[in-house]
Amino acid sequence: MTGLDDTEESRYSHSVRIWDLRPNSGKRRTTYTVRWVVAGKENQRTFASRNLAHAFRAKLLNYIQRGAAFDKATGLPAPMLREAQRRPWYQHACQYTDMKWPSAAPKSRTGIAESLATVTPALLATDRGRPPAEDIRRALYGWAFIPPRRKSGQPPADLVSTLRWLERNTIALTDLEDRTRGPELVRRALDTLAVRLDGQAASAKTIARKRAILYNALEYAVELGLLTDNPMGRVAWKAPKATESVDRRVVVDRRRARTLLTAVAVQPGVASRIVAMFALMYYAALRPSEALDFREENIAELPSNGWGELLLGNSSPRTGTAWTDSGLSRERRGLKHRAADDTRPVPAHPELVEILHCHLDHFGTASDGRLFVGPRGGSIGDSTYLGVWHRARAYALTPAEYRSPLARVPYDLRHAAVSTWLNAGVPATQVAEWAGHSVAVLLRVYAKCIVGQDRAARRRIEEAMTSDDDG
Repeated sequence: MTGLDDTEESRYSHSVRIWDLRPNSGKRRTTYTVRWVVAGKENQRTFASRNLAHAFRAKLLNYIQRGAAFDKATGLPAPMLREAQRRPWYQHACQYTDMKWPSAAPKSRTGIAESLATVTPALLATDRGRPPAEDIRRALYGWAFIPPRRKSGQPPADLVSTLRWLERNTIALTDLEDRTRGPELVRRALDTLAVRLDGQAASAKTIARKRAILYNALEYAVELGLLTDNPMGRVAWKAPKATESVDRRVVVDRRRARTLLTAVAVQPGVASRIVAMFALMYYAALRPSEALDFREENIAELPSNGWGELLLGNSSPRTGTAWTDSGLSRERRGLKHRAADDTRPVPAHPELVEILHCHLDHFGTASDGRLFVGPRGGSIGDSTYLGVWHRARAYALTPAEYRSPLARVPYDLRHAAVSTWLNAGVPATQVAEWAGHSVAVLLRVYAKCIVGQDRAARRRIEEAMTSDDDG
């Protein structure tokens, strides 16, 4: 007894054979393919790691041992196929955020939620009874794609009807594999990622980031056996090319940088407490999140005069309380793109050494060693230091310079530091170590900010050719 009717007998088969994993050596990495035969038809699925391939193969073997029939068309066990056919996109998106949340940094969590909240309205099965766009976004970004909130209990009363509608009315994952509808749905989702909430075109960098998250979410469906392959691979859609290089116009020169720091210092209130914070960005190329979390322990050497040395090991990016494990808007983490316990040495220019001494003499440190805190020991908020910076630009720059991109945001001080080092002739490998970049990224990002070296290069070529003539 097979438990299948005549129609199902023709569709399914118990004649299944599974082969060993096949490694595929590529230029960058080795992938692994699971191969199996159902009723004489070979099927295969390739995975990025041996563990993923082993897990999928073990799942197939388990279904064979349980006596499950396999679908001849897709090669999938009937129970797996039925699960795939009824899994709605909304359910899968929630499961994907659950999987990513524990190991993702707060910034990554916001990026995942933002991307999925953007694309989900493009993956609706119907517009009948569709809630307003603002309600859908609040329901997704503010609740459904924040696992701790979703698992803590009932949603806010004003979102209940919207969430129930979404649970019933997103497409099934298998719709993305339909030969007719699938490409259209995928293209619609990608087109949605390319537009901002205000209807304007999104930046190339934003599109690339959101596209990568959508691709990864669909790869997870493949990993779970809910899709046979990633449907994005069948659509010829290209995102606009991202411009990664720094605009030379934002880079401030040494004279203007000093004037801006002075314009910060003369402001009343908390401004005098963060002069050294901006100085760390300009002289040592710290990111704002690194400067805000700068502590006494990060000072490796601070002589009375001359060069000092910093040893960075932490930062505190701001994401909002919903995205951190601590419930605070900022959460202390390791350095960007580095292991949790990695450090980064940076030289401290003599002028920076003097500014740090002045700061420590006047304000000392907080109980946890932080240099930059408010008068009552609290954190310096983004709105506070950005307001100080915008006022400093108004004081220090001419009207034309103020309207220009020059040092428009504090992060541009970091760009100025790295550009200064490169233009001074410091080897790119050394600058990359100080700035916390790879050499390839450093040269790509700051290519337009390296000036004056063409003349020196021409002079060296001319000297070399003259020397050959003399010989």
